[in-house]
Amino acid sequence: MRRDRFHARQLRTKLDEMLSVAESRLAMPRIGSNAFPQPGGTDWAWRPNLWRGPLSRKGMAGVETKQMVGDEVTIFHDCKISELTLRQLRNQREEDLAPFALRMDVFRFDGSFLSVVVDLPDEACLTLRRKHLVRLDMLVELEKPLEIFARLNIRHGPNTEQIVREMPLNEKDVFVEFDLAYTKLNEKRVERMWVDLIFEDPEMNQITLRDVTFARYPRAEL
Repeated sequence: MRRDRFHARQLRTKLDEMLSVAESRLAMPRIGSNAFPQPGGTDWAWRPNLWRGPLSRKGMAGVETKQMVGDEVTIFHDCKISELTLRQLRNQREEDLAPFALRMDVFRFDGSFLSVVVDLPDEACLTLRRKHLVRLDMLVELEKPLEIFARLNIRHGPNTEQIVREMPLNEKDVFVEFDLAYTKLNEKRVERMWVDLIFEDPEMNQITLRDVTFARYPRAEL
């Protein structure tokens, strides 16, 4: 009986460990999830794949400009010597809705700009009208304060419309809206949309983008 009791206690310890790991993993956001709050009237919403699913290459060091991270995200900078590292992380916090995050560690930075460019899918351009608002939501952690600007670019024919907004990092909800009513958008010739996330003075900082999402909806009638 003593021997059996000893083996039973060993088995119970293993089962407790397995249950703890299983409950922790089941509490994580589901891989592939595109779920997030959306404004009323939303007719298109999207979370880029980098924040939805695992990348084949989890981390990079000495990241050069024009380095793609997955199929939709590209890193741009003008450093002579790159001391930038990237890593995809699994989100595990209770408030996280995105399965994954992107972490950038910036050490010495001898350039003038660092940007993360997100290419929006073709569906974002379909039936795009000047009455639309395009919303960008972000969940970000910073090692020390910096400014982040978002620039929406819309190519229509030979022209490109650009709208720049500063991300309100001191607000509880970090989001901006791009109002297309103030552009000269040719609705019949929309070809491509992308967003530049521009980080001002990123030297010696750790930047973690826990989530990045987009939504499109009509503005209220005046």
